[in-house]
Amino acid sequence: MLKGSKVGLRARHEDDIPILRAELYDDVVNSSRAEGRPWRPITPGTKDSRLVVDDKEEAIVPFSVVELDGGTLIGTATLWGIDNHNRSAHIGLGLLPSSRGKGYGTDVVAVLCHYGFVVRGLQRLQIETLSDNAAMLRSAERNGFVREGVLRSSAWVMGEFMDQVLLGLLAQDWKSDSKG
Repeated sequence: MLKGSKVGLRARHEDDIPILRAELYDDVVNSSRAEGRPWRPITPGTKDSRLVVDDKEEAIVPFSVVELDGGTLIGTATLWGIDNHNRSAHIGLGLLPSSRGKGYGTDVVAVLCHYGFVVRGLQRLQIETLSDNAAMLRSAERNGFVREGVLRSSAWVMGEFMDQVLLGLLAQDWKSDSKG
């Protein structure tokens, strides 16, 4: 497990999936804001490609996020779009509604940075988030990410186009707190 000051990132357990599906992905508004594809219901008992881990897939590393104090599941974190040639990847995370507003997001981003830069040896990490996602913007910027641009009207969310903010962080600009 990778550890931050408040959270741990661990392998996805089978019993995490029903909780994550119910609290993150069955919520149409939340899922529509977090995904680049349209929401659709998933039949109970079927495999959900957003949550089931394929250990053979090299370009994505999904984690379950747990509280260090007690081990309670609080969300998901992902390093995705991993490009080993250009040594870059994207960061994504989703916290359960009851876990938002507690500083966990900033810690998750910090641990993902440690994983990307130290464990994987990447040069660049990137985040794309909706322009009104103040919590993600704050978490990214607290970890040294720089706003690099706005992708105007690039996301179709619940009946309207929204801007996305593009943030980047280079390995040499990252301030490590020695997570792990």
